Amino acid sequence: SRGIMASKGEGAGAAAADTKTPADFLKSIKGRHVEVKLNSGCDYKGVLACLDGYMNIAMEQTEEFVDGQLKNKYGDCFIRGNNVLYIHAKNSA
Repeated sequence: SRGIMASKGEGAGAAAADTKTPADFLKSIKGRHVEVKLNSGCDYKGVLACLDGYMNIAMEQTEEFVDGQLKNKYGDCFIRGNNVLYIHAKNSA
């Protein structure tokens, strides 16, 4: 039971204080380099310009990858949220 986050007792307050919501994550990655994976399997890599509550995404300096191969480069790109499988924020290092 040590591997499960505490919900009662000692340590529960500390764990709750460190918890971030998905909305917190999305706000924190605005302006950073991200990889967006679509349900179709395509990947888009670029700078996250903005997004909304429906996960509609606007990106800049966008590159499209299909089967790991670079297919296109776009200045700006808009992705409808219902196509998004996940968003991965690149490390800023």
